[in-house]
Amino acid sequence: MRPKHLAIQLSRLAPHPCLRVELEQYATEGDLAAYWMLAVDQLDGIEGQHIVDLGSGNGILGIAALLLGARKVTFVETDEDALEVLQSNINSLDESLLAQANVINARIGRDALDLAAVDLIVMNPPWGVQTAKADRPFLELAFGSDASAVHVLHSEKAAHIEPLAKDLGWEWEHIIRTVFRLPPTYMHHSQRRGDTEVMCWRFHRPGDARLPQDES
Repeated sequence: MRPKHLAIQLSRLAPHPCLRVELEQYATEGDLAAYWMLAVDQLDGIEGQHIVDLGSGNGILGIAALLLGARKVTFVETDEDALEVLQSNINSLDESLLAQANVINARIGRDALDLAAVDLIVMNPPWGVQTAKADRPFLELAFGSDASAVHVLHSEKAAHIEPLAKDLGWEWEHIIRTVFRLPPTYMHHSQRRGDTEVMCWRFHRPGDARLPQDES
């Protein structure tokens, strides 16, 4: 699928409501989600895989995985407003895709989740700006799973992720470095729109790098 075609489909989804500042709910735009998920597909082959979208929001990453041929996508989200939008977006898909979507209402770090039969994990977790270490339960859950690779979008300045991954036996590659646009979702934003540098990481098992060393 061409990036433009996937981006158009993702941009048609109902947006994340972004109502709870304590959950650091920043929506991933359609263009970025499309290019990132196509990169995930190129590196790890989404078709036929079980993908888990942690902190799925409106479901944009997991829905991209469904459109790219995932066998099953598990969406994990805790916010009731986001869950309502997520379910609406899933229901807008072709019937052939509906049976492949599984939605779990759970708070990561509080509720038990079984990720024993997972191929890939994708997430744009809270970055810990409002609550320190808010991303840690997401990362620890992913790095403790059976997934062969974990794809994470996070602030480029997040210096703690790679050491945590290393301590838990993972290696990594830098897939995409880009600008993440932050609309003035919450009242504490003084600007009309802000930008921040982000990185898309691919964390993998030792020896399973997919990019040449000088491109990682």
